[in-house]
Amino acid sequence: MKSICAAAALALTCAAQTAAAQDQHPTFTSGTATAQRGQKAYGVLKVPAGSDAGYDIPVVVIHGARPGPVLAVASGAHGTEYASIIAVEMLIDSVKPDDVAGTLILLPLINVPSFERITPHVNPTDNKSMNRFYPGNPSGSQTERASSVIMKEVVERCDHLIDLHGGDLDENLRPYSYWTVTGNQKQDEFSKAMVLAFGLDHIIISADRPKDPTAARFLENAASTRGKPSFTAEAGRSGPVDIADAARLSAGVKNVMAHLKMGGAIAAPVRNPVWVEKIVSLAADRDGMFHPLVDRDAHVAKGAKIGVVTDYVNRPLQEITATDEGIVMFIRAVPSLKKGDTIVNIGVVKR
Repeated sequence: MKSICAAAALALTCAAQTAAAQDQHPTFTSGTATAQRGQKAYGVLKVPAGSDAGYDIPVVVIHGARPGPVLAVASGAHGTEYASIIAVEMLIDSVKPDDVAGTLILLPLINVPSFERITPHVNPTDNKSMNRFYPGNPSGSQTERASSVIMKEVVERCDHLIDLHGGDLDENLRPYSYWTVTGNQKQDEFSKAMVLAFGLDHIIISADRPKDPTAARFLENAASTRGKPSFTAEAGRSGPVDIADAARLSAGVKNVMAHLKMGGAIAAPVRNPVWVEKIVSLAADRDGMFHPLVDRDAHVAKGAKIGVVTDYVNRPLQEITATDEGIVMFIRAVPSLKKGDTIVNIGVVKR
């Protein structure tokens, strides 16, 4: 009887050792957040002080009960794109480690200074966009140092990445995703399947992203140029959070998790999406006050009136017309206008 028990104990020990050997990440760390298998951990990515102040980027690691892919989900590169930030907050609350095969790295708010100072588009510390300087520079200004930290603690440690955005304070945006075409057919098909699984029905084909990993510029592209199938998705607009927009982004991430076999019910991928082959941006050539004549998601013909720019006593200065036929992906949401501001993005549909 003793020999049978000993044999059984040895078998269990061997099985445990085999399982441990197959688990490449019995613990997982990003920044100061370290999670054991089956745990959720909270921490920060520490951006060191340099030519300007340092700060902490919040991070949550959800280390699933079973091994699987590592998926990073980031938001808040622009700290007033609120719906995307709330979407990651929803994921932090709703995703349970026991239900996950693999690991989630969640960055709800990259651009803390923008959020705290209610500053659209840029990091007010150095006046730089926090989605234009990847892979970053540890000796640069705050935005560049933050980008470098995110590269080390998130991009290098994940298998896939989803970068969430939305309409900023001055942008009336319709939801859409970006699919980056790298030229690597296998990777591109993988990332395309991820985008379709996410579920937004308008997809912009990004074939002009930088191909050099040392000059990736965008967070998603920093992952894509390193061979990691990734994409960007946007929903939400101009200030107040429409909870349906946040829920759409949160649900999209869960759809991708199911597609990657990380857990959850697999939703049917979006069918017959609208593929947008290029974006045409129209910018203001003078200061003034903008009056839109169309809404987000409007289908406009070439030459159609988009809006009017007036002076501060309502005298017309400029009529804005569509230079291409397409879909209004976003239009300026506020009257305030200065020279160089984007008025509208028109998506030209792939035929």
